[in-house]
Amino acid sequence: MLKFYFNGSPNPTKVALFLEESGLAFEPVKIDTRKGEQFAPEFLKINPNGKVPAIDDNGTIVFDSNAILLYLAEKTGKFLPSNRAELLSWLMFVATGVGPYSGQAVHFKHFAPKDQNHDYAHNRYQYETDRHYKILDDHLKGRRYMVGDSYSVVDMALWGWARMVPFKLGDDAFARYPNVKRLVDEISARPAAARAIALKDKFTFKAEMDDEARSNMFKHMTTKVA
Repeated sequence: MLKFYFNGSPNPTKVALFLEESGLAFEPVKIDTRKGEQFAPEFLKINPNGKVPAIDDNGTIVFDSNAILLYLAEKTGKFLPSNRAELLSWLMFVATGVGPYSGQAVHFKHFAPKDQNHDYAHNRYQYETDRHYKILDDHLKGRRYMVGDSYSVVDMALWGWARMVPFKLGDDAFARYPNVKRLVDEISARPAAARAIALKDKFTFKAEMDDEARSNMFKHMTTKVA
C-alpha cells in the first residue's frame, strides 16, 4: 500500500486532497516536524531534504508535493488536464513561486524573532506573495479552474496554500483576490477537502512552538553559515 508521509501543513494537505479525491488506498505516516522526526535516518532515506510530504508507492519514492501530485495524476489518469504545456506552466508557477514566497511570508510574519528588525524581509515576501496571487486572480477571471474546464492537480496545488491567504497576508487579504477565493471556497466545500484537512486530527502532533520546536523547524537560528 502507498505510504504517505505527512503533517498538517499546506504542502502535505494538497497531496492528501488528491489521495482523498482519487480514492487511492494509502497508509498515512505521521512526521512531527516540531519534534524533529523529519531528520530521522529512516525518513531521510525517503526524502534526503528532510521535508514533508513524501510517498513510498510500493518502492517508488517521490518527494516534493508538486512532483507527487504530477506522479499520482499520471499514475491514475485522474485530475490531469489535456493541455500539458499549460499544466506544467501553472503547476511550476505554484511550485517555484506561490509555495516558497507564501512560506517565507508566513515565517517573517509569524515566526521570525521579534527582537530583530525584519522589515525588509517581511515587506519583500508580503509583496511577492501578493504579486503572485494577483497574477492568479487575473488568470482566473472568466475561468472556473486553473487549466481547462475541469478540476485538476493544479487547482489542488493552489488550494493547499491559497486557503491560508489570511494567515499569510492578513484577515482582509482575500478581498483582493475574489477569483482565487471563489476557487478556494469551491474546493474547500468538497467532501474530500474536509477529509484531507481532518487527516492530521487522527494523530497527535506537537502543538507548542517552544525552543525544541524552533530548533527543529528553523535550524538557521542555531547554525550560522556566513
